[in-house]
Amino acid sequence: MLNDQGYVAECTADNVFIVRKGVLLTPSATQGALQGITRGTVLDIGRELGGLVTEAELTRYDIWCADECFLTGTGAEVIPVVKLDGRVIGHGKPGPFTQRVGEAFRIRARTEGMRI
Repeated sequence: MLNDQGYVAECTADNVFIVRKGVLLTPSATQGALQGITRGTVLDIGRELGGLVTEAELTRYDIWCADECFLTGTGAEVIPVVKLDGRVIGHGKPGPFTQRVGEAFRIRARTEGMRI
């Protein structure tokens, strides 16, 4: 979903993240991203994995040109995205950073019960 300025804000009930050149990017809450525990946890995990994490204005073009893309949400947890509007993102399969974030999230959810 796009905000009123035409930037990517979110999916219907999930947040959007991309990885480009080793940087984890996501829209800010002021751009329409959903603030919540899952988003905050994924931002923390991204930092813990040694990645640079930043909020940015994203366009559909940014997603098309991303190395990786994934969605996060309470029910969804971490879901890889490999296509947008019929265009392949990255190599067309879940990327290594997405996989590491997903695994770290599942471990944290199991071991800490999302008390974060």
